[in-house]
Amino acid sequence: MQLQMVSIAAALKELGYDIEVFSFYDGSVHAVWRAIGIKVNILPVDMKQGFTIDWLDYSGVLVSAVQARLVISCLLQEPFKFIPVIWIIQEQSLAVRLSYYAKNGHSGILNQWKQVFSRTNVVVFTNYLLPIIFSAFDAGNYFVIPSSVPEAWMADNFLAVHNQSNLRINTNYSSEDFLIALVGSQYEYSGMWLEQALVLQGLTQLQNEFRFKNYSYPILKIGLLSGNSSNAYKMSLETIALNFGYPRGIVQQIGGSVDDCCFLGITDLVIYASFLEEQSFPPVLLQAMSLGKLVVAPDLDMINKYIVDGVNGFLYPKDNVGKLMRILHGAISKGELSPLAKQIASLGQRQARNLMVSETIQGYSWLLENILKFPSEISLPKAIGEIPSKMKEEWQWHLFANLSDMGNLNETCRKYGFFDKLVEWNQTDMEADTKTNSRLNESFSSINWEEEKRIETANARKRLEEEELKYRTDLPRGTWEEVYRSAKRADRAKNELHESDEKELERTGQPLCIYEPYFGEGTWPFLHNSSLYRGIGLLSKGQRPGAYDIDAPSRLPLLGNSYYRDTLGEFGAFFALANRIDRIHKNAWIGFQSWRVGARKESLSKKAEKALLESIEAQKHGDALYFWVRMDKDPRNPLQQDFWSFCDAINAGNCRFTVSKALRQMYGVTHDRNALPPMPKTGGTWSVMHSWALPTRSFLEFVMFSRMFVDALDAQMYEQHHQSSFCLLNLGKDRHCYSRVLELLINVWAYHSARQIIYVNPETGAMHEQHQLKRRRGKMWIKWFLFSTLKSMDEDLAEESDDSDHPNRRWLWPSTGEVFWQGIYDRERSMRHHQKEKRKQQSKDKIRRIRSRTRQKSLGKYIKPPPEGIAEPTRGN
Repeated sequence: MQLQMVSIAAALKELGYDIEVFSFYDGSVHAVWRAIGIKVNILPVDMKQGFTIDWLDYSGVLVSAVQARLVISCLLQEPFKFIPVIWIIQEQSLAVRLSYYAKNGHSGILNQWKQVFSRTNVVVFTNYLLPIIFSAFDAGNYFVIPSSVPEAWMADNFLAVHNQSNLRINTNYSSEDFLIALVGSQYEYSGMWLEQALVLQGLTQLQNEFRFKNYSYPILKIGLLSGNSSNAYKMSLETIALNFGYPRGIVQQIGGSVDDCCFLGITDLVIYASFLEEQSFPPVLLQAMSLGKLVVAPDLDMINKYIVDGVNGFLYPKDNVGKLMRILHGAISKGELSPLAKQIASLGQRQARNLMVSETIQGYSWLLENILKFPSEISLPKAIGEIPSKMKEEWQWHLFANLSDMGNLNETCRKYGFFDKLVEWNQTDMEADTKTNSRLNESFSSINWEEEKRIETANARKRLEEEELKYRTDLPRGTWEEVYRSAKRADRAKNELHESDEKELERTGQPLCIYEPYFGEGTWPFLHNSSLYRGIGLLSKGQRPGAYDIDAPSRLPLLGNSYYRDTLGEFGAFFALANRIDRIHKNAWIGFQSWRVGARKESLSKKAEKALLESIEAQKHGDALYFWVRMDKDPRNPLQQDFWSFCDAINAGNCRFTVSKALRQMYGVTHDRNALPPMPKTGGTWSVMHSWALPTRSFLEFVMFSRMFVDALDAQMYEQHHQSSFCLLNLGKDRHCYSRVLELLINVWAYHSARQIIYVNPETGAMHEQHQLKRRRGKMWIKWFLFSTLKSMDEDLAEESDDSDHPNRRWLWPSTGEVFWQGIYDRERSMRHHQKEKRKQQSKDKIRRIRSRTRQKSLGKYIKPPPEGIAEPTRGN
């Protein structure tokens, strides 16, 4: 696999691909990678939780090891779910292990492997048998690119380690024996026995010649290589051989892959005894040719493609097996191969060493060309036809000249060690669940359920009595206003109830809070945990547990729409925070830092954080924009382009046109006017990757401007992009259409709104002003970026949105934040006043009804009777 991958990588580099290698072990092959100019990184193989790698830096991932399942598992998480993954499988060890998992009930591991197979965009196999073996995991993404490397490498190792004479003695064959190997298709089908029997029948004449000619070494032995090792097959083979007149023991079945390789290594002649048309050249023939054996095969289409009769092998017609003997008569002379046959076998060995190189190299190049999607700032690779012919003619054997004795034993041990590690992890998780369940069972079993039932019954009776007594007593009732205020106060307390941790309390007293927008679990390793930072998750499902992060979709329903969440990118976090910002952000300054800055290790150091906070508290630069990721150091800008050239480079050359058109629509200016704000080519650099800080009030002003700009941008691009996924700002389909333009928008607003732009060195904290304010005079479009201008436009849009007759056009603005203008305030105040007057009138009406209520007069006077024992006085006395 290393030889194949190095050969493919060398060809891809010639086409213009930039390649980086990740390996789990620091082995001797790394020198080979470095020799062709490719960097090698070492990954920890026992890392269960994932890797701190920003996979978005790569256009695709090519996997060639079973252990790389951990990598593919990381790519199951957001935001790495859409990175193209190509997984190469060239052996059956994984299939064997998966069947072992199935038999032993490791369903958890099996489900994990199924997820990995489904996540992979293309699973590439090196032969057509492997997709059948892995059919249980087929997610419709299987692909075959045949390769000759496994057989050629195995043959080289075999010839370097074994001596043919000694190997014959060790396998109970004499050096004087003439050995013929009958091989067949790697597939098992019903007609295989009959075809092998026909070839055996055709060899009976050769057996008779060896028996009756007076050779001093007339011993012919035939070994049949078959994957069927059942007793029924052996008995059938023995019966067929005896019926054809072969002496007992002449025809033998050779079983097992190790025995097959050894027998092919010591045999003199290999006959392919299968007439099944296959999709690729039979691997067993390739292995035999690589071992330097003379090959005789039927004239099948796939075999004719690589074997030329009489040049690098012999061909016989599949419908006339009788002609096989004519070929063998010319190939065998006096009990051994003729000089011509040896020459043909030698030529076949040289060709087999590099057979199918062109098909393999071109196959992977074609696959990458169709799978990978490159951003617009990347120069596209060359066409497949421009691969140097030398690289399509042979594998990079010369790079492995000193590694030819490298065996597969260590790799096999590592592979099975990795499988065992997966089982151990799975068992650990299962044991943890079992312990948890057992503890729960123990805790519940220790409860006296009869006593609990009596207590619960007594408590229920007591609650019922209290409820009855509560309504029998006179309760003091306040006015409706007091009840209303009390209910609202309780509701607010309920919504704001949460336990404040230490970081939140520390954050409250700081002048600055830096928010880190992120997508899903894959970004967690790159986020900060100090009180200065706070995460804002753009996906509700990928929130960090216990981190008190902000859920952006709950604050702005627009981000619940996957289309706008993707196309806005991290810019959507600005809209979510600005929406009723006073409820969540209490600091005077606000900052942002992309999670990708942490992945590139360009985030603020402790020293830089301290310097930034001190500058803010001292108001050293006033209302300024601080940033710490420079455009001139961005990997996307190797040519050190100016602002608008760089924007064009990362947006398919359409940045200036798109921004100009959006601003014209936003401000309602004529089409013939140049609406592209000038950005100086000298005087400093600019901010990229959403890593900056500014006063909260200025941030709200920037969001006010951004909402109108995004609305104009969406109006001109939504229809085409939403329907076809093709974006004017990229060369192909792109989910993040607007995000690269919006990434640079902060610079346009800060420059033309006359704010100081300060670069903060993320390591030292040193600060340098960019594009000094005094040198900008006469170059800024201040009147277009004044707060009063933007506020007036914002109120006009709010008034239009508040109108019952909504405009008949694509309009995103109302969904990006608060809609407010003076009319809404006046209407709400009028409604509150009306409700208050209504409640007063209702109270007056109630009092009037009570006072005007007619009261019934008493029917008579009640006289209390005297107590018993006292005589009632008579009238006469």
